[in-house]
Amino acid sequence: MRTAPVLLAGVLIAAPLGGCGKADKPDEAPTARSAPAETPAAAVEPTVAMGAMVFRRCMACHTIDKGGANGIGPNLHGIVGRAVASHPGFSYSGAMKAKGGVWDEGALDAFLADPMKTLPGTRMAFAGVIDEADRKALILYLKAQSE
Repeated sequence: MRTAPVLLAGVLIAAPLGGCGKADKPDEAPTARSAPAETPAAAVEPTVAMGAMVFRRCMACHTIDKGGANGIGPNLHGIVGRAVASHPGFSYSGAMKAKGGVWDEGALDAFLADPMKTLPGTRMAFAGVIDEADRKALILYLKAQSE
């Protein structure tokens, strides 16, 4: 467990130095001291620049340039607001064709979190973007490329 060494170090630092656990005064029992509480990491505000970095994971299969060719996956220029399975010249899976709807931010967020679980039968063999801030940044980037 990742926090155990930190907590242990905190306890060791907070422990009385010298006396091997003896109380400061002979008639007092040792008191337990707790480690300082860990402060949660500050929330990261997703940005388009962060999304560009996340998109690097996608570049093996997708292009983003306006008018760009399809790769193993479809070109993603204009994906936000586009009908599902509608990019010209790309052969979509039956599951993707059957999905229907529009790639809005919510649909992209759900799909990108775990493509194969969200849409069984998709040919997108990608584990997903697990980190929520990374997904939001990626969607911001995709949206910015659609404008």
